[in-house]
Amino acid sequence: MATDAPPPSKGGAGNDPAPHAPSTEEYVRVQESAEFGELRRSHRSFAFPLTIAFIAWYLVYVLLSNYAGDFMGTKLFGNINVALVLGLGQFLTTFLIAWFYSRHAAAKLDPKAEAIKSRMETRMETRTEGDA
Repeated sequence: MATDAPPPSKGGAGNDPAPHAPSTEEYVRVQESAEFGELRRSHRSFAFPLTIAFIAWYLVYVLLSNYAGDFMGTKLFGNINVALVLGLGQFLTTFLIAWFYSRHAAAKLDPKAEAIKSRMETRMETRTEGDA
């Protein structure tokens, strides 16, 4: 579907030119900073153990399904068996992990990332004003 509207200008919504992007050296400097290292450690110390635990839990479920059919077929109540409960547990743990990560990111990661971002933006504004 074609329209008669012109393409957007390179300067964004207004006529101001886009701000200068940080240089490779600035990105590397931030990446090597202690603050960025702490952000990375906070993320990894949360994400890696939970990922490993969930994969292990999933593999146990798959292995039980393949090799312990009698156990998985054990009825708990009515037509509800162990396989169904553990299968639904997979969904529950997926949602719980996402919820825990969301809380962790909001409390620990986002403030640190925002501080790094605002410091970079301040440096960019200072550099841009110095160019003018």
